[in-house]
Amino acid sequence: MYGIVNKAIEDLVKENFGEEKWEAIKIRSGVDVDFFISSEPYDDDVTYKLAQAVSDEMNISVGSVLHVFGEWWVLRTSKEKYGGLMAAGGSNLLEFLVNLPVFHNRVMLIYPKLTPPEFKVTDVEERSVLVHYHSKRVGLQDFVKGILTGLAKSYQTEAVIELVQTRDNGSSHEIFKVSW
Repeated sequence: MYGIVNKAIEDLVKENFGEEKWEAIKIRSGVDVDFFISSEPYDDDVTYKLAQAVSDEMNISVGSVLHVFGEWWVLRTSKEKYGGLMAAGGSNLLEFLVNLPVFHNRVMLIYPKLTPPEFKVTDVEERSVLVHYHSKRVGLQDFVKGILTGLAKSYQTEAVIELVQTRDNGSSHEIFKVSW
């Protein structure tokens, strides 16, 4: 993953728990990086180690860490780094979700070495949609659920995000039902 992801984890921890907590997490993770360069790719293992260290240090599940980080990614990181791109996604939650499948094509212009997930949207109804998440990376469904939660919040929409299909149960990909 690109350094911007790891930097966002660092920012989340520092802003909410302080510099000392971040230093403890770095030590616990074994990640020996003084600072993350946003535009540089890092091994995915770095991100997973940081998430596990946050989980251990804060005594919460990795799933909870990833969910909170997904929300943070949308509400803070993406707004600060990709404000125009986010705004171009749509004027409401439904429009953004319908446009989600082409979102990473635009992000790849910024990060050419990106290995993005693929999103597909089906069963579009007035008050719900199914979001299909395909990725070579495993274990990030809580992060995606957090992203969807963050998107709903960014559009001031009360939404329920439900995981209706998962690779954990042998499926080929995750499916989230987003209802509002």
